[in-house]
Amino acid sequence: MGETRIGGAPPPAKAAAATGTGRIFLVVAALVGLYVLLDAVAQLLPPHYSPIAQAESDLAVGPFGYLMTLNFVNRGILSLLFLLALVRTSRAAGTSGRRYVGGAVLMGIWGVGALLLAIFPTDVPPTPVTLHGLIHLVVAVLAFLGGAFGSLLISIRLGEDEVLRGARSFALPIALLAVLSCLVVLALPSAAPRLSGQIGGLTERTFLGLVLLWILAVSIYAWRRYQPGRRA
Repeated sequence: MGETRIGGAPPPAKAAAATGTGRIFLVVAALVGLYVLLDAVAQLLPPHYSPIAQAESDLAVGPFGYLMTLNFVNRGILSLLFLLALVRTSRAAGTSGRRYVGGAVLMGIWGVGALLLAIFPTDVPPTPVTLHGLIHLVVAVLAFLGGAFGSLLISIRLGEDEVLRGARSFALPIALLAVLSCLVVLALPSAAPRLSGQIGGLTERTFLGLVLLWILAVSIYAWRRYQPGRRA
């Protein structure tokens, strides 16, 4: 019995394509690790923003802001690479990636949004609202919604994927938590502005961590499925 293997006894070209897809998932996992590292380093450097009260985007403003800007680019790249590998996996199963189209579009908004956040820095309170700060806020809201609901839609469809169906058991709970966390992040400033000012950074980081954890977990699972010992 065992796990469903990928594609029977593949010819060299298919085996090479599968190996390439597995490597993309591995690169994605490595970039998630890099993201966490750069985020921690940026947090430790001046001007020492509060990780509990202040948004992660504030780290891109200041003498070492380029580190967080670089990390936004990193987040965008790893997210788009993840989608590329996901589509390649679906096409290898003969479905042309159609099963993931809704989730992929939303996750694409999350990925492209991260790249735009690198271009348009936020306004750190109490500085006045600027055009680039307003754009940053709008893009962040759209990107957060895309990441939350994109991960949820993809997780739901994982059960139909012969390669990745085993990932659904852990991907779906993480995605559901990400959606709940996203709604808290977006609703808190209006529902409880004082509390948002106190723990807004923590709630935002919790949401971001859940989406990145989702990407990391699915990527590691997919990479392991693409190892020669698990591929016919």
